[in-house]
Order: sequence, then structure tokens, then C-alpha cells
Amino acid sequence: MSRGGRVTLDWADGTYPFALGIGQLEELQEKCDAGPWYIQWALQSAMLASGMGSQPPKDISPAYVSEVIRLGLIGGGMDAIPALKKVRAYVGPGQLAENLPFAFSIISVAIQGVPEDEPEKPEGESEMSANRSPEESSGSRKYTEPAQPSA
Repeated sequence: MSRGGRVTLDWADGTYPFALGIGQLEELQEKCDAGPWYIQWALQSAMLASGMGSQPPKDISPAYVSEVIRLGLIGGGMDAIPALKKVRAYVGPGQLAENLPFAFSIISVAIQGVPEDEPEKPEGESEMSANRSPEESSGSRKYTEPAQPSA
């Protein structure tokens, strides 16, 4: 399997593939004036705050939600104009909070991937490492006692 950072979600009026490749992440950073890790943190903080009935971080931008979803749709294969129209229809005022989990999922998969995306180990790798002692596996030098001078 490849690590595509792709996720399919039931969102808005259907089921859509979302992906944020390097190009989309760069555009996201440019549009939001924040890096993807900060945006991920801000979205998670806003979700946690919402769940506790408190205010989200003061500097979170609505663009964090709308741009992640729009660019995710484009990265998932949708043309730019239909993606923009979908976001305008489903991610507007009064709809941001309900879209937080979607935006968070999209950016998290782009940054961390999903367990199913983990690359497969080459055949025989697990057997080889299982037969090695911790000292052999560590890569550290072994300590040996200095030779005793002969009398």
C-alpha cells in the first residue's frame, strides 16, 4: 500500500474522497497564514473547547475549516469550481462547528496517515529482528572488559 494520506468521508450531500498533497498543504499554509500542524492543533483545540462548552482559541480562523475541506476535495479528485461551490454551500456561517471534525480528519490523515497506510515490512524482516538479542538490535557498541596485564 502507498501512504497517500487519503480518506473517504460521508460529508454534506454524499460520500467524497479527500486528500491533501504537498501542493494543497502549501496552498493551505499560504491561504491561512499558518502551517498544517498549527491548523491541526487549532481544529483539535476548537473541537475540545466545543465539547466542554468553552470558547475555541481566539486566533482560529474560519478558513482553517473551509480551506482544509475545499483543498481536500480538490486533492481527492474534484475540480476546483465544484469544490468551491460545495464549500460555499455547506461550510458557511452557522455550519463551521459541525464541519470541525471533518476538517480535523482530513488534515490529520494528510499529516499522520492512517494505520492502513503503513508500509508493509519486507518479507523476512520480522523473523530476522526477532532472532536478534537486544544488544545486537541496538546498534550500540558492546562493552568489553579491558585486558588484564600479564604478570
